[in-house]
Amino acid sequence: MSAKTFLLQNSETGDQIELDVRSGTVGPDVLDIRSLNASTGTFTYDSGFAATASCESKITYIDGGKGLLMYRGYPVEQLAEKSSFIEVCYLLLHGELPSTDELAKFDQTVRTHTMLNETMLRLFDGFHHDAHPMAMVAGVVGSMSAFYHDTTDIYDPRHRDIFAHRILAKMPTIAAAAYKHTVSQPFAYPRNDLSYAKNLLHMFFGVPTEEYEVDKVAAEALDLLFILHADHEQNCSTSTVRMAGSSGANPYSAIAAGIAALWGPAHGGANEAVLNMLEQIGSVDQIDKFVDKAKDKNDPFRLMGFGHRVYKNHDPRATIIRGACHKVLKQLGRTDSPLFELALRLEEIALKDDYFIEKKLYPNVDFYSGIIYRALGIPTSMFTVMFAIARTVGWVSHWREMIVDPDGRISRPRQLYTGPVARDYVGIDKR
Repeated sequence: MSAKTFLLQNSETGDQIELDVRSGTVGPDVLDIRSLNASTGTFTYDSGFAATASCESKITYIDGGKGLLMYRGYPVEQLAEKSSFIEVCYLLLHGELPSTDELAKFDQTVRTHTMLNETMLRLFDGFHHDAHPMAMVAGVVGSMSAFYHDTTDIYDPRHRDIFAHRILAKMPTIAAAAYKHTVSQPFAYPRNDLSYAKNLLHMFFGVPTEEYEVDKVAAEALDLLFILHADHEQNCSTSTVRMAGSSGANPYSAIAAGIAALWGPAHGGANEAVLNMLEQIGSVDQIDKFVDKAKDKNDPFRLMGFGHRVYKNHDPRATIIRGACHKVLKQLGRTDSPLFELALRLEEIALKDDYFIEKKLYPNVDFYSGIIYRALGIPTSMFTVMFAIARTVGWVSHWREMIVDPDGRISRPRQLYTGPVARDYVGIDKR
């Protein structure tokens, strides 16, 4: 048998089938099972797709055992130290780091597409004042195809570029409008002279009655968080974007679907859940009690921000954010943050506990990101929205890759049916 094939044998009949083995540039091989049903009449069963490669991709690679995350081959640690979010956006979209001229042109394009159609802006008035910002953002993004229907031909490369630039540019503006609506403040229009992160902070915290000077430390911290959240391979929301887009739906609908998926507390809502957990614990002297609760199988309480579906060692993003958290709180004069003190102590206790060590439950990116957002003055309800802003470029990159994939087809998972067998309808008078 060839090194690139796998022999599968039916234990009952003795029949054999040879499956091709496909190899990537790095990472584990995968079995190509597309012929399995035709050859054997069976499907595979993989709850949650934990062991299934749903597509071929050249964008992001994760090695969970080694704690490795790479965008287009570049380790995230190097990008976090040396790059900027807008440069990372170019890298994810185009596959290579830009030249000086390419970066300047791309940056300028994004800066000059930040404004919202005034009619779109009025959509926010239709939401109740206490609506969750993620509900508003998902709804408004979904509406964008009604405003830009003339450039939504998914098979037109120029339309795909216009969509990519437009959604990247307008996501911060949409997010800021959602925030302003929740606090009943006037909308702050974007400024083309500001960088991506500075413009977002300006739109969040600027008011018409006085000048607002964006804090350099805050902008740098936000840019770093956006780099670390830009993409993460075939996660729930990215897979949702790919699945929605595989039907040929317009790209704004696909991104809106990704936003909805991201909202869940097990995904993008995890950093919000971490802050809620820390507030529930309340003080350092309560940590042992809550750690014991987390270890109790009969107790529904769990420590949010520990462990990861993919990383079985450490989350490389968490290491970077932990250092940034110290820096930000120090430079903003908030080192006395009780939540940060509580988080540090909780991390220290958990990392020494045999239960967490055995299960490899290390702090993940969500454990510290919420603390930084809180230090920047961003309310907890906006944490997942911030995640969505950063992840948009990843969603768009995967959507673009999926659209031009020659092997692409509409996503249609199968199932193991365990419901009733065929039965006849009984009239209501005889039930």
